[in-house]
Amino acid sequence: MNSKIYIIALLATVLSACSISKSKSFKTSYFQIDVDSKGYITGMYNTTRESRNFSPTDQPSPLLALYDGKLKHYYYPQKGHYSHSKKQYKLEFENGSEATIRLDAKNSYFKLTLVDLTQRDNIDGIQWGNYYTNITNLLGEIIGVARDTTATVGYAIGALALEDNTIGGESRFTSETGAGGYIAHSPDPASYPLPITLHEGKQFTMGGDGINDVAFYNRKEPFYRMVYGSTAGVDCNGRINIRYHSRDRRMANMIYSPEGVPILENNEPNHLMRQAVPEVDYIGSSIALWGSPDSIALMDVIQDIVLKEKLPYTTFQGKWVKDPTSFMPDLWTYGNQYDSIASYAKQMGLRVIHAYDQGFLKPDRGNEGYIDGKDHSRKTFRFANGNLSHKEYADLLARDGLILGRTSITNSMAPGTKDCSPLPSDSACIQHRRFLMESMSETDTLIYIDDPTHLEEIACWEGHCKELNMVKIEKELIHYLGVTTTKPYRLLNVTRGYWNTRPAPHAKGESVDKMQVTVGWSYEGLVPNLELQDEIGRHYGDLAHNSGLGVLDFDGQEFLFHSGFGAYSVKRFCRSMFDQVKKYGLPDLRFTGATLSEGSWHYQSIWNVGGGTNMYDAKKRVWGSSTSQGKDLRDVTYANFFPSSFGVNFQIAANSTVEEFEHIEATAVGYGSTYFLKIGQKDVESCPQKYAIFDVIRNWEEARKANAFPTHIRKRLQDPSLSWRLERNSGKSGWTLHRMENDTKMESFVLSSLK
Repeated sequence: MNSKIYIIALLATVLSACSISKSKSFKTSYFQIDVDSKGYITGMYNTTRESRNFSPTDQPSPLLALYDGKLKHYYYPQKGHYSHSKKQYKLEFENGSEATIRLDAKNSYFKLTLVDLTQRDNIDGIQWGNYYTNITNLLGEIIGVARDTTATVGYAIGALALEDNTIGGESRFTSETGAGGYIAHSPDPASYPLPITLHEGKQFTMGGDGINDVAFYNRKEPFYRMVYGSTAGVDCNGRINIRYHSRDRRMANMIYSPEGVPILENNEPNHLMRQAVPEVDYIGSSIALWGSPDSIALMDVIQDIVLKEKLPYTTFQGKWVKDPTSFMPDLWTYGNQYDSIASYAKQMGLRVIHAYDQGFLKPDRGNEGYIDGKDHSRKTFRFANGNLSHKEYADLLARDGLILGRTSITNSMAPGTKDCSPLPSDSACIQHRRFLMESMSETDTLIYIDDPTHLEEIACWEGHCKELNMVKIEKELIHYLGVTTTKPYRLLNVTRGYWNTRPAPHAKGESVDKMQVTVGWSYEGLVPNLELQDEIGRHYGDLAHNSGLGVLDFDGQEFLFHSGFGAYSVKRFCRSMFDQVKKYGLPDLRFTGATLSEGSWHYQSIWNVGGGTNMYDAKKRVWGSSTSQGKDLRDVTYANFFPSSFGVNFQIAANSTVEEFEHIEATAVGYGSTYFLKIGQKDVESCPQKYAIFDVIRNWEEARKANAFPTHIRKRLQDPSLSWRLERNSGKSGWTLHRMENDTKMESFVLSSLK
């Protein structure tokens, strides 16, 4: 061969090899990723200025991983081929599978979609990531975000699921309940160094006895981080990673739930045969991967993703519920005297009257959404001149733009409701199905079954309430405790006709279904399967239409996890509820609840959970003086771009003062917090300063709604050592904020709308 030709050929070969190994770069307005020839992200950059690489050099991030549930093994990409014309990656895996991923670079995010997967036998789930970063500051474990909020960096990297079957977490944890308890993680190692006994990422149980939800929170040091999800995690160096996954749900499978977190003795996991969900698969799984300056991440990037990808865009009073200018307190009533409650709300400029003194609703599809009967004959709201039903009071409030709310036990099908007794629904969730080995009369207590496996467990991992341990045979609930371990297998300590169901004869071969349940006390009930839970979601839409409810507080919200589907279950429930509300042409429901999850983040407006000095102590000016609940939930919400809360807190009573509420409102604005303000008519009327307090709340909330507080002011409002007074300027053109000492104005700041 001619030497010159040989050199040219050799050079072409080298250049070809270089082009194969060369990374591909993709950019948005704020973020660049580099993907190598194996299909791993090796570069993450802030494109708005000179930037370090946020991708750790020792830990590249796979675009996608596959999970084999039988082998309990991940497969990672070995080769990646990108087609510019198709905007697709072909990823080859060690097991022979090939994944086709569409990668679209949008203005503010990358959209990744699994188009196809070959040789998918035993691939139970696919996982986006983990996407590893070297950010060590704020962990957003609910929606999946790593935030560096320091002045020198000020950058965030995150992801959002774009459809319901893609949920936060890792495929290896098949129970999908998500993380809970504490981890060790310092948001600032220089200011809050970990003790020598701890390491980053170390897990701890919640506090208390596993039942009392106040006692859960017991670690006040800032390097203990309560976690409410597993969409992001930290490694032993405190570096934050992000992960979403999707599962093939078309086949039933046995899970051990919850899984992957330390659990208190009262909450020991148990086994559950998770139902099949036909046609719900991981093909089509999609996420948005984004990076941006932290200061614009919520309103410019996340909001853009939500709108463009048609994710749930929940609004309140015409604003997106994640918009900080939409945050405000709601009234939480006690005393059941309502003559002046609406007037108080109007004077304070507030919109919600949450009737907590009416007790807990229990979802009962039997009432068709009419709490007080179809003729609204039951009058539950007390007035001096005649009582009103829910619908009557809600309609009266609506004339002034006010909204009525109630507390409900989410999806717990309680005794006496349509789906529980006297005829329990065949669509209730079951843990296990066994079969009768001998026929039974209506009085027999010897129940012989084919298989005792797992029936020794007390139903439901949460609380393990013995009084709820039961099976269902046809339409009869039967309580039992224990099962024999040798043949012939039978249930022990049997009580027939439980929860007012009717004892009946049962034939050999009938199904014996171990029921999935909630917890005891006022929460007791059966858990629905997914399809019945959809109907219960629609029932809440019926309540909104037929009884006038516009606000709901879902106590027992964690019961949505009890069918074994985690955030997928929550998303289905919320979607069915909001779609039903939309069908009636009503505004979006405003709701809070016992928990917050990746499944509820888009739908849930507020998280006014807990209360009193557990959440915020206005006298001592600290987040949680009784327990660490206030500190813990503040850190969770702030990191996940969700409004913080003081819980059910404060009241206007005889000894309430203007200065106290100036501080409460200043702190609420500073931290972006909401709360339930406790209101009882008798106590409000005993307060000499009630009108001045009304004015204080109205002033601050109107200024917050007008976006009148710049960032540097909001940071100062967080300082508990400072006191403030906000005054409306003459002519209603803005406000003047004064820093006060001993009733003297020390500094003043003129504020106006920043819109």
